[in-house]
Amino acid sequence: MPQTLDAAAVRTWCSLALEALGRERAEIDAINVYPVADGDTGTNLYLTVESAAQAVEAVFAAHETGSSAPSPADVVRAMAHGALIGARGNSGTILAQLLRGMAERLGDGDHLAGALHRAAALAREAVAHPVEGTILTVAGAAAQAAGASPQDAVRAAYEGARVALDATPGQLAVLERAGVVDAGGRGLLMVLGALVEAVTGEAPPVAPVLAHVRHGLGDPGPESCADGGPAFEVIYLLEADDAAVARLRTRLDGLGDSLVVVGGDGLWNVHVHVDDAGAAVEAGVEAGRPYRIRITHFDSAAVSRQPEPVQRAVVVVVPGEGLAALCAEAGATTVLARPGEPPASGELVDAIRRAHAREVVLMPNSAELRHTAAAAAEQARTEGVRVALIPTRAAVQGIAALAVHEPDRRFDEDVVAMTAAAGATRYAELAVAERQSWTTAGVCQAGDVLGLIDGDVAVIGADLAATAEAVLDRMLAAGGELVTLVLGEDVPDGDTVADRLERYVRDGYLAVDTMVYRGGRGSTPLLVGVE
Repeated sequence: MPQTLDAAAVRTWCSLALEALGRERAEIDAINVYPVADGDTGTNLYLTVESAAQAVEAVFAAHETGSSAPSPADVVRAMAHGALIGARGNSGTILAQLLRGMAERLGDGDHLAGALHRAAALAREAVAHPVEGTILTVAGAAAQAAGASPQDAVRAAYEGARVALDATPGQLAVLERAGVVDAGGRGLLMVLGALVEAVTGEAPPVAPVLAHVRHGLGDPGPESCADGGPAFEVIYLLEADDAAVARLRTRLDGLGDSLVVVGGDGLWNVHVHVDDAGAAVEAGVEAGRPYRIRITHFDSAAVSRQPEPVQRAVVVVVPGEGLAALCAEAGATTVLARPGEPPASGELVDAIRRAHAREVVLMPNSAELRHTAAAAAEQARTEGVRVALIPTRAAVQGIAALAVHEPDRRFDEDVVAMTAAAGATRYAELAVAERQSWTTAGVCQAGDVLGLIDGDVAVIGADLAATAEAVLDRMLAAGGELVTLVLGEDVPDGDTVADRLERYVRDGYLAVDTMVYRGGRGSTPLLVGVE
């Protein structure tokens, strides 16, 4: 039996783990009572593994046009990095660190037993105050069993984890009172089962998740409820050095509990439960650059009953924090997309669930996200939500569609009106070239400003404002009534650029109005829409 993983096996492992967690997600959510009984552990683990699988597929896609294949080290590191940037919740964050530990050893050619040992040790180090009877206990037992049977490490690890999982109610009182095993540990067992199948070709027998409920779901007790602990869960990615992260750990440990900080090499995923969410984010700002910030309020009433769903909601993907705020003010549920880090379908499904509506209009605002959004819409439909996908290709099309959204009219009529508004909006994007390359407008050099109209490079210039004027001339040659400009946070003299472009449109096109928005952090230098 192989005692290490090749690239294909890692890919298969990701796929099987995602399939297993997707199949059992709801049941794992149902037994989630620790550290907070908010019923989302299965979902968080699924979203974490989905991000890992997406990163692995990206590595394989990069080799499709060539004769080479990705190395096992590249693939396993991509898996760990994808999990890190997509980690959700307490258990998802710990799983990301487990995968990072495995990647460290497997990437260096170590055997599975050594990789599992490193994974368990690294995950325990990442948790400020480790508690027995949790995913950490299950991971440690898997590593210990693998080390005792190195020739059959993967099967031994699975069996060790299964035995440890069954023992978790005796280690953690809140689990014993509720009559369940640890939800995070149960999810890890699914991931290890997928590893067994990827290595051996045979899936281990797995009891249904709810078979681990010993006496039915009971009262988890006050110490697991939101009323007995911090009010908020705060998660963010952080770019910072090791020394700054060490100081951050100390500060966050004094603010709350369930502190987990995972990662390394300048990129970290921070998870903590606090009463003062603002202070937790401010601590991140002092340490480095936090982004993808998620703040969730622990409402104990929401654990036991869901609010009455609204009739209709809009879910929109946006490329900047300023646009997210703008769309949220208009009543939309937003998903933030960063350059090079598109949201996975699970994140879109999660946003649809958060919208808590019977009818949802979904706008991906990116041609690359169309298939991802379609998969999310199909998943939401299986859960009883009526979803209409408007295939917007740019944020300015989404803004135009949101402007005509009327929740009081019939769903089909609203979708038609929003689709028509999006389709009537031409879009452009101004970006800075990173290297010399051929484009549809000629050869560009690194540092040139590229004006892309409807996705194709149409103008190459040296100055943002001048290039934007050339783009506007081309777009307005076919007519237009409204120009929308969205400026990124990093545009030098942004107000000056906005004033210049507004004046240019006003002086050259008398019947055309102009609207200016701030895209905020994460947005491209300039987005242009013409309706």
